[in-house]
Amino acid sequence: MESKAILRNLRFAPRKVRLVAGLLRGKNATEARAILQNLPKGSSLPFLKLLQSAVANAKQKISITDDKLVISEIQVDMAPRLKRYEPRAMGKADVILKHASHIKLILKSTVETAPAKPAKQPAKAATQSASKKTGDSKTHSKKSK
Repeated sequence: MESKAILRNLRFAPRKVRLVAGLLRGKNATEARAILQNLPKGSSLPFLKLLQSAVANAKQKISITDDKLVISEIQVDMAPRLKRYEPRAMGKADVILKHASHIKLILKSTVETAPAKPAKQPAKAATQSASKKTGDSKTHSKKSK
């Protein structure tokens, strides 16, 4: 079972956020929380809040402990940049780009859970579409008489 949490427009550069994300990949939720609480990086506090949100989402779906949740995927993407201008000599201006990040965190449970629905419905649809392609329907045999 998966649970995910998304943080958008975090005002830290993606390059700096990816350093923290690299430390958390493959860890379980309690280890990741301990790492984030002791990490001297600016983006560790928003990461901690995002992790807590993903754990709460997992607990809402299925009752599970933090030890059985593993960070399966962390994706750090670039958000839209903010443009600021700094005055320079002789009436000119330089552009300063303020970078931001989008973070997507996916947790998976290590405990196997039973699927909600069996996968028999797509198999029927596949056989029906195969019979339409080959022309083995009953209506074609009636027309030939």
